[in-house]
Amino acid sequence: MQSVAAPSSVPSRRDLLAGLGLATATPLLLGLTPRPEPREHPSRRPVPGGRTVLLRAASLVLTMDPALGSGPLGAVENADVLMRDGAIAAVGPALQAPPGAWVVDASGKLVMPGFVDTHNHLWQAMIRGGCTGRDLFGWLQGCTDPQRGRLTPAALHSFVRLAALDAVQSGVTTLVDWVDIFSYDLIESYVRALAGTGVRFTYAMFPPAPDAVLVAKVKKELVDPVPLGSFQIATHAARPIQHLNRAHWDAAQELGVMLNSHVLERPEQRADDPLAVLTDIGALGPRLLINHGIHLTDAEITAIAEHDVRAAHCPLSNMRLASGIMRLSELGQRGVKVGLGLDGGTNDSSDFHALMKTAIGLQRARTTEAGVFPQVHDVLRMATLGGAEVLGLADRVGSLTPGKRADLVIIDPAALNFAPRFDWTGQIVFNGRPENIDAVFVDGRALKFGGRLVDVDTDRVVREAEAAATRLRVAG
Repeated sequence: MQSVAAPSSVPSRRDLLAGLGLATATPLLLGLTPRPEPREHPSRRPVPGGRTVLLRAASLVLTMDPALGSGPLGAVENADVLMRDGAIAAVGPALQAPPGAWVVDASGKLVMPGFVDTHNHLWQAMIRGGCTGRDLFGWLQGCTDPQRGRLTPAALHSFVRLAALDAVQSGVTTLVDWVDIFSYDLIESYVRALAGTGVRFTYAMFPPAPDAVLVAKVKKELVDPVPLGSFQIATHAARPIQHLNRAHWDAAQELGVMLNSHVLERPEQRADDPLAVLTDIGALGPRLLINHGIHLTDAEITAIAEHDVRAAHCPLSNMRLASGIMRLSELGQRGVKVGLGLDGGTNDSSDFHALMKTAIGLQRARTTEAGVFPQVHDVLRMATLGGAEVLGLADRVGSLTPGKRADLVIIDPAALNFAPRFDWTGQIVFNGRPENIDAVFVDGRALKFGGRLVDVDTDRVVREAEAAATRLRVAG
């Protein structure tokens, strides 16, 4: 589905589903030179031979599949990447262009899987930069809680679209959005905004009460019809609401989806006994995703490792809110599957390069050891295939293995902040910035191309978000 600026009013679910149906028929073939005006963009041209794109002669391809290349990242130099019908068809040198393929000259560039954001709250874009002198609880009280109650469907759509497009242009191809917004019209607007960006997403819904009917309705009517959408049940594990945690886990089991919980972001939350609650309700296992997990004990790390619980690490927001530093090195040593998360309004941006660099830097600062986990190859894997493993999506995304979906980014290193070449793999982490992301493909379709979002009026997206924020401030 193409990313387009939203109309001034929020359409009905019928409009959404109709739009999704139309979107699946859009041709997805793209070329590189030169970038035409939006009305002539190659994605709108009927190209014979089906949906096929060949990235020609990339200087370095990090496949994240050691079977395809050298080292733990499966690196291949001077290679082509062939995408067909939304999937990776082949990776290797001098691939033959199939009839009708659109050939993209990727010489001098790097190709790798897109970033997997395992934890976000996109609607919080409306409070970027807010409450900067407060910890988690002060930020929730001063910024999040007052604004959530003022949201309208149209305003919410503007904020989610803004933040999702920011993530896409930064190289994110898959994201998980943990959402505690409750009314059906707001949820509908939220999902429509996510779907409209073309990003692969998981909507993690926090039901405020044990309401299996609403949960099933949202999944069946709003999320399931979106080809790139998936669903989770979100919760806050805490002893005072253990009955709600149990209802959430029961709903997740009934629907066959993961349970997604915030856990021990602040030391004060030790009183909630969240890991023991999750253990008591029977949720400890590979269908449990915990966010933050900063203040885990040795025994809790052991339990998480033994039960294959998944974790999302959000180092930038954890620093911002003075929450502490996750014991990532210990989790890595125990083989816990950990992904990286931008974490919404307290990250203030969608810069995944900064996220990777911070994940490395905080562990070195905590331990005063340069060789501590994660190293560059570890954090690049966490940002891609590791994130996919956390979400149970590694059979579909996270590496450029033939047969997986074609979610990838093209990085242009010919920039003042990146050049000259010394160790490109290290430079992706330590030098890279969102502006180095030249192209983003999701399911074989370009969402960003030639350094710009495809068919998106970014000025309008910003104007509508600004106007929505102003209206809410005035109303408050």
